[in-house]
Amino acid sequence: MTSQAQHRPSDIVALDALALSAAIRQRQVSCREVMAAYLGHIERINPRVNAIVALQDGDALLAQADEKDRQLAAGQYQGWMHGMPHAVKDLALTRGIRTTFGSPLFKDNVPQADDIFVERIRKQGAILIGKTNTPEFGLGSNSYNPVYGMTLNAWDQSRIAGGSSGGAAVALALQMVPVADGSDMMGSLRNPAAYNNVYGFRPSAGAVPSGPGPELYLGGLSTNGPMGRNVSDLAMLMSTQAGYDGRAPMSVGQDAARYAQPLQRDFKGVRIGWLGDLYGYLAMEPGVMDVCRSSFAAFDSIGCHVGEVSKEEFGFAPERMWQSWLVHRQSLLAGAWGDVYADPAKRALMKPEFQWEVENGLKRSARDFYRASAERSAWYKALDKLFERYDYLLLPTAQVFPFSAQEHWPKSIAGRDMDTYHRWMEAVIPASLAGTPAISVPAGFGPQGLPMGVQIIGRRFADLEVLQLAYAYEQATHWERKRRPALLQA
Repeated sequence: MTSQAQHRPSDIVALDALALSAAIRQRQVSCREVMAAYLGHIERINPRVNAIVALQDGDALLAQADEKDRQLAAGQYQGWMHGMPHAVKDLALTRGIRTTFGSPLFKDNVPQADDIFVERIRKQGAILIGKTNTPEFGLGSNSYNPVYGMTLNAWDQSRIAGGSSGGAAVALALQMVPVADGSDMMGSLRNPAAYNNVYGFRPSAGAVPSGPGPELYLGGLSTNGPMGRNVSDLAMLMSTQAGYDGRAPMSVGQDAARYAQPLQRDFKGVRIGWLGDLYGYLAMEPGVMDVCRSSFAAFDSIGCHVGEVSKEEFGFAPERMWQSWLVHRQSLLAGAWGDVYADPAKRALMKPEFQWEVENGLKRSARDFYRASAERSAWYKALDKLFERYDYLLLPTAQVFPFSAQEHWPKSIAGRDMDTYHRWMEAVIPASLAGTPAISVPAGFGPQGLPMGVQIIGRRFADLEVLQLAYAYEQATHWERKRRPALLQA
């Protein structure tokens, strides 16, 4: 592209985030052109999937883009996101932009301040165009809520998008945003990435600061993180999100700039352990394991050795993880929302699954919570021992392919009943509970042409190393280039 040429909007939105960033900085394309291209594309695509919500006034956004152009002309370059449109997940606070958490309790909530990572994205020059859709309070891996409705899959609009970062993943896959942010408690960055053929990274607990909020110490089950159509874009957003902040005392001080460096690395002789379905414990829809196993050839091609982790090596009963998870999740939700639940009028506005979580949490004792934390600690020790044998671990990102949008959650998988609304996503628990980094990378497509992903899990704070392996895998596969959603071909 040249500064004299007229750029087709389809070419602009098709650029990877880093390529778009360079084109803006070199003034090969104006911020106004970029904003106009994205707004036109969103107007055409978003009504089909409902990924972006709270979209801001177009004229106001174009005026912000004009200001970014004036800054560039004056040599005032803010950062790699200068003039780039960005939509924030609707669980994060955005100053001046409605933040509903997908709940009618907050349908008119307009925050006065940003969450920490949102503040950082603005400082890099991004223009916030709106929010991305999420399930109510992020509960469940299906992005529907009574405020904005349902987000549909980028590849098949009769299927779910996943969640809770479902709007983010679909907007990203359909080129409505260059990169996307999300959050992950129970696979919320990983599941929708798998379901939309993009990359979703759950960082180590503390790598990306949370809040600010009323409680600063117990939130380690959930973390914010980046998503991208490729690993380099994702890592660049991670360089913006990560790093210590004094308002988040559990955040860590690792150098965030390292994520902006080249990700190439030699992986010859690296040992990867395949966990599969945890020895028959995880119910799997037919075809999921086959797609995930097909990824082994790419890892082999870059010099890794993928081997099955034996049950004896694994050395931990998966049900123990699940029981610990239930106590942690229910207790934390009851602590945060118990007062709201106590009000009958407000309780009536909470979806049944949310009420179930809080009701059970209110029955838990401090002793229950301590014992669950001890079990969590035992799992971390077992995992740490496993990493003495393997450099990385692989696990399917999900246990079912994207299912019908008419279904809130699968009641059974392969003939096995699911006893809770989130049991079908149990495959994401090991990394979440241990607080270790995990990225979902595209693994291919199932018999019905639906995407699936595989998780690469690393040691705690081996975030860069996980991204390096994901990058090497991407170079060997390029699933994001091999197929395009039909909506982009229309």
